[in-house]
Amino acid sequence: MREQITSRRNPLLTQVKKLVARRALRREQGLFPGDGVKLLEEALRWNAPLEAILLVPGVRVPDLPDSVRTVEIPEDVMASISPMETPQGALFLCRMPAMEPPATLAGGRWLVLDGLQDPGNVGTIWRTADALGADGLLLVNGCADPWNPKTVRSSMGACFRLPVYETTPASLAALLERSGLPLYGAALRGDTVDLRQMDLSRCALVVGSEGRGVSPEVLALCRATVKIPMRERCESLNAAAAAAVLLWEMARQDTPSFR
Repeated sequence: MREQITSRRNPLLTQVKKLVARRALRREQGLFPGDGVKLLEEALRWNAPLEAILLVPGVRVPDLPDSVRTVEIPEDVMASISPMETPQGALFLCRMPAMEPPATLAGGRWLVLDGLQDPGNVGTIWRTADALGADGLLLVNGCADPWNPKTVRSSMGACFRLPVYETTPASLAALLERSGLPLYGAALRGDTVDLRQMDLSRCALVVGSEGRGVSPEVLALCRATVKIPMRERCESLNAAAAAAVLLWEMARQDTPSFR
């Protein structure tokens, strides 16, 4: 039987509201909020470690595990805690995975995000990386929180499937060396080559922020740099669009079905 909560002062609802708003608290408690029936379905499908599920009366959801606390709340209360302007009637808390990378990285296709601060962009890239067969994401230099509600929502379930780790430029260099992965940057310098001419079958590719590009400290770690061919009149692409092109070329070179 579902638990019923009507008071906005209930400790669980207060916790959810704070977790929506505060990155530091999400890290302190090791929990992140997710919103929407579709995202809940993805969490259940991939056996995400759910801590609590909040629903409004009448919302249709899949069968829920008895081991997870399930609470029914009025629509106006949901509206007061949901990160969405138009709540979809389902909200949940999930335990986040470790953010520190392992000693060596599995696989040979990694994407490094350098200073991308827009949660929607990070989530979109996460989703694209999952779709195009990347092995995971590495975040450096103050990227948006991968567990921000907007990032999680934009990932469309990739957050439950594809690993993401946070690291520093110095630690990144050591990690990639131990993993046997060269780092290539999407940037312009003397050694820049057309993306299609670079062997991307086993590497890490770094995408910088739209405002400043790849940071000097990360660029210094790059063995080579690549450029995306485009019309001369076009200067650059949105970070998420650039990442999609890079990921596609990595997949095309490595996966016969993509050719």
